Amino acid sequence: MKIITACLDGSTGAKAVCDAGVWAAKKLEAPLQLLHVLEKESLPPSGDLSGTIGFGSRQRLLEQLVLLDAEKSRIGREHGEALLAEARNLAEQSGMTDLTTLQLHGSLVETLTDLEPEIRLAVMGRKGELHGTANHAIGSHLEHAIRTLHCPVLVVMQEFHVPTRFMIAFDASPTSRKALDMVLASPLLLGCECHIVMAGKAAMTHPAYLEAATRDLKEKGFKTTSALLEGTAAEAIGNYAATNQIELMVMGAYGHKPIRRFLVGSTTTRMLAETTIPLLILR
Repeated sequence: MKIITACLDGSTGAKAVCDAGVWAAKKLEAPLQLLHVLEKESLPPSGDLSGTIGFGSRQRLLEQLVLLDAEKSRIGREHGEALLAEARNLAEQSGMTDLTTLQLHGSLVETLTDLEPEIRLAVMGRKGELHGTANHAIGSHLEHAIRTLHCPVLVVMQEFHVPTRFMIAFDASPTSRKALDMVLASPLLLGCECHIVMAGKAAMTHPAYLEAATRDLKEKGFKTTSALLEGTAAEAIGNYAATNQIELMVMGAYGHKPIRRFLVGSTTTRMLAETTIPLLILR
């Protein structure tokens, strides 16, 4: 059985990631894995330093760097273990029983790529632990992970509340149609009120696709509202979400070709930066 993987770090949003992971695991009746990855920090070069300092000083400095590296690794490992223990306790208090913790060394994105065959949904915070109170900061690994992984990714903010109303940002592209199919096939959002919207150029050229998508959602049992929005996609979608008290947004990731994204930017990237609600990215 595939698992829900909640990616934890020392940021203030770690509890929200844990809470979202528990919610998703219960809705999908899947095991929950709490993951912490220890990434090696950059250290001064350990090669030939004799051109800037004396030979004896170089040897002492290298010895100190080795000790410092070992101490930082120990502290990082213990901090991660404490983080996982606290998250496990929170998950168990929420009634989660099928639960494991995992701490690994390496790159977060590479680790998730290795684990991806076992992952049904990855849960990540928008901000990493280095971003503090920066409101619209995107964690250094988040966008890379979304572009690299093929499993769904749930991006959460500083707090997580179980959604009762969600929105699908639909543009009739292959990625958004695939995202719609995944919503229809999954129990994750069943029982929630659904809004499906189309904005920008797609709203003018493909309104029939929106009608068909709305019909499919209603046949699946979703209480569904549809809307064609004027204006640029990211702005119109954000305004609609705020006006209609949307609690979670669903969208396909990076539907345009790379050269077009370079020229006009990406709605996905902009929504990642500007949204105030969880964002479920489906590939």
